[in-house]
Amino acid sequence: MTPQKVPLSSIAAAYLRVGATAFGGPVMIGQIKKAARKREWLTDKELSDGLSLVQLYPGPIGIDLVAYVGYKLRGVPGAIAACTFFVVPSFLLMLFLSWLYFEFGDISWVPTLFLGLEALVVGLLVQFTADLGKQNLRSLKQGAIAALSFAALLYRINSVAIVLASLALGALFLRPPEGKEHGGGEVEPAGLKRWLGIAAVGTIVVAATVLCWLSGTVAGAMGLSFFKIGSVAFGNGSTILPLISVDVVETNKWLTPSQFADGIAMGQITPGPFLITAAFIGYKLAGVFGAALATFAIFSPSFVMTMAFTEVFAKVKHLEPVKGALLGVMASFVGLLALMVFQMGKAALTSPALAVMAALSFVAVRYFKLEVGAVFAGGLALWAAYSFLL
Repeated sequence: MTPQKVPLSSIAAAYLRVGATAFGGPVMIGQIKKAARKREWLTDKELSDGLSLVQLYPGPIGIDLVAYVGYKLRGVPGAIAACTFFVVPSFLLMLFLSWLYFEFGDISWVPTLFLGLEALVVGLLVQFTADLGKQNLRSLKQGAIAALSFAALLYRINSVAIVLASLALGALFLRPPEGKEHGGGEVEPAGLKRWLGIAAVGTIVVAATVLCWLSGTVAGAMGLSFFKIGSVAFGNGSTILPLISVDVVETNKWLTPSQFADGIAMGQITPGPFLITAAFIGYKLAGVFGAALATFAIFSPSFVMTMAFTEVFAKVKHLEPVKGALLGVMASFVGLLALMVFQMGKAALTSPALAVMAALSFVAVRYFKLEVGAVFAGGLALWAAYSFLL
C-alpha cells in the first residue's frame, strides 16, 4: 500500500490503538514508529528523519512524531486524523479522573492517598531530571546555561525569556560534537494545496489564541498560557512541565503545588501523551470546555510547526546555529526542571515517610528499571498499608 492510498480511517485506527496502550516516553516513541513501520507506510529512514525533525522546534516530541507520520501519509487531513485519535483515549480518561478527583477529593482517605502519590511523583521527576541532565549537560557551557536558567527562574525572570535567551546562547556558543548525522535525505517540495492546508490550520490556531486573549476570562487566560507554552517549549512532557508550573502554580495560582503534582501523576498513569495533564488543569478551571481548550492549546502550535517543518526540514537541519540553539534550550530545561522538582519536593515531602517513598520511587525506576505504572501501583499499595497501620 503506497502512502498516498492509506485511508484516513486506517491512520485513525492505528494511532487510536497506540494512544490507548502506549505508556512512557521511549516506549511510546517506539510504538508510534512501529505502527507505521509494520504496515509499511514509512521506511526506517523516513521515521528516523521524523524523529530528528521533531526535536528541531518547540512542542512535545511524541505527538509531533504522530503528526509527522500522518502528514507524510495524507497531508493535513492525515496529521489531523492521527493526532486526534492518538489523544482521544487519554483525554477521555483524564476527564473521568479529573471529575473523580475534584468531586471526591475531600473524602478523608483520598488526601492521604494522594500524599503518597505526590511523593512518588517527586521521585520520578528526580529520575527524569537526572536522565535529562545526562543527555544534555555534556560540556561546561551547557552546564552554565542550565545553572543560569535555574537561577533566573528562582528569581522569577519570565520563563519564555529564559527559553529565548537559551536559544540565542546555544546558537552563538554551542556546537554538537563531530559525528555521524542522524537521518538525512531530501524531502519533496510541498504543493500549493498542502501549504494552503497548513495556512488554514495555522489561522485557526492564531484565531483561537486571539479569542482567548480577548475573552477576559480565567479560561481564556489559561488557554493563552498554554498556547504560549506550546509555542516555545522544547522536548517532552518532563521538559515542558516547568513552564506550565510557573504559570499555573507560581504566577496565577490556579492550582496548588499538591494539585499540580496530582495532575502530573494522573498524566503518568494514563496512556498516550504525558502532557494530557493540561486537561486536568483545564477541567479544574472551566470543566469539560476548559479541558478541551487546554488540550488543544498545548498541542496545536507544534502541530502546525510539524507540518511546516516537514516541508523545510532538509534545508535547516544541517545548519550549525540550529543545532547549537537546540543544545542550548535543552540544557536550560535541565535547570528549569531541577527548580520545579526542588519546589515540589519542599511542598510534598513533609515527613520522613514521604521522603522514603520518593527515594523508593527513584530507585525503582533508575536502578530496577520498573515501569511507571508498576511503581505507582506498588508504591500506593505500600503507602496505603503504612497509613492504615498508623
